[in-house]
Amino acid sequence: MASRCGALLGSVLLLSVALLAAAADPIPDARAADKIRVGKSAPSAWAFTPVEVGTEAGIWAKYGLAPEVLSFDGDAKLQQGLASDSVDVGLGSGPSMGFVANGAPVMAVAAVADEPRNVSVVVAADSPLKSVDDLKGETLGVTTAGSLADWLAKRMAATEGWGLDGVKTVALGGMESSLAALKTHQVDGLVIATEFADMLVSKNEARKLIGMAAYAPHFHTQIIFARKELIQRHPEMVDLFLKGWFAAVAFMRANKERTVAMTARVLDQSPEVTSKIYDDEITMLSNDGSFDPEALATIKDSFLEMGILDQKPRDDQLLTRRFLPVKP
Repeated sequence: MASRCGALLGSVLLLSVALLAAAADPIPDARAADKIRVGKSAPSAWAFTPVEVGTEAGIWAKYGLAPEVLSFDGDAKLQQGLASDSVDVGLGSGPSMGFVANGAPVMAVAAVADEPRNVSVVVAADSPLKSVDDLKGETLGVTTAGSLADWLAKRMAATEGWGLDGVKTVALGGMESSLAALKTHQVDGLVIATEFADMLVSKNEARKLIGMAAYAPHFHTQIIFARKELIQRHPEMVDLFLKGWFAAVAFMRANKERTVAMTARVLDQSPEVTSKIYDDEITMLSNDGSFDPEALATIKDSFLEMGILDQKPRDDQLLTRRFLPVKP
């Protein structure tokens, strides 16, 4: 009898020790998420908000990642951040693949957004210009020379039959200086992000004359880049990031109300304006990151038209398809 009691007591003690050990040592699924540094070429681009939506909706935690978001003033600064190992992956424009062709230590790994629904031409609220035909020969403000906005302005002029010089463009820098130039009629219009266009329209400070999607129907407006070193040494992190990103996009498509609330906070916009942005841009977001050959051909044409390159690069000089299509 005593021996049986002793054995039972020993079993209880062993079970207690095991339970205490389990409490002190969390299960593997509860381990800390891996940090990944994500750079944005534009802090207020709605097409880049899946990174924040993924955090708030708990999607990144599912994939064991914790994105740390850094914002840059344009594609050139983003590419500098990638080259200096300040960020691991970057969210930039399609035409910035020209940096890759020129030797940047990165590769495009997925398409984020297709036709440029997120770029529009606005004119001052009191402008006499009423239609796209009125833009012929006028001066449009863009952020920087050689930017996506600059190319789209020239693309519009060529498509309308005015020639690449059918409109003049002038680099104005950030939104504050651009808006000042518009209000004082130093320029006849601005080629800007649709997010800003909708905001200006809501404040009666401008009128949206035309969206630019029609001038580049086959295009990749935004791209995800990754450092070549990360692709080579930690391809699993690239794979997990892309799965998390496109899971967030799927969430955004299926949950407009929650997405508008989340992205309104990210962009510091009203829900009304953000709802309009959602309607304008949700259909341009890629479902799986696949590159469209026609879109790539248009981007390569832009390299030549803007003088970025003197010949069209091969696909393998710009991108990798090893992670595509993404299946979250």
